[in-house]
Amino acid sequence: QVQLVESGGGLVQSGDSLRLSCAASERTFSNYVMGWFCQAPGKEREFVAGISSSGDSTVYADSVKGRFTISRDNAKNTVYLQMNSLKPEDSAVYYCAASPYRGIYTARSKYGYWGQGTQVTVSS
Repeated sequence: QVQLVESGGGLVQSGDSLRLSCAASERTFSNYVMGWFCQAPGKEREFVAGISSSGDSTVYADSVKGRFTISRDNAKNTVYLQMNSLKPEDSAVYYCAASPYRGIYTARSKYGYWGQGTQVTVSS
C-alpha cells in the first residue's frame, strides 16, 4: 500500500511559480511510475505530467509543456512538479499518483494510488 502526501500548493498571481511535492511512504517508491493530475471545479481529473520509475522519461499534457517540469528523487521517495508561468486556468486541486505499470500512462485508471490533493489557485 503506497501512501502519498502532497504539499506546496497555495494562492499565487498569474506568472508566478510554485513547486509541488509528493512524499511516498513506500520503500519501493522507485518501482513506480509517478504522475500528477489536476481537477478543477466541475471538471474531470486530468493528466498533467508523468515520470518513469528511474526518472529518465517524462510525459506532459500539451497545456503545460514548456512551463511545468516533473522530477523525482528516489532516495527521498519524493516526486516534484515545478510550475512556472502559472495562469488562472491552472487553478485546480493537484493530485499525485503512483502506477505499477511500466509505461507512463495518461489514463487515471492506470494509477492505483492517490494522494489527498493540494489546492493551487492562480489569480489574474
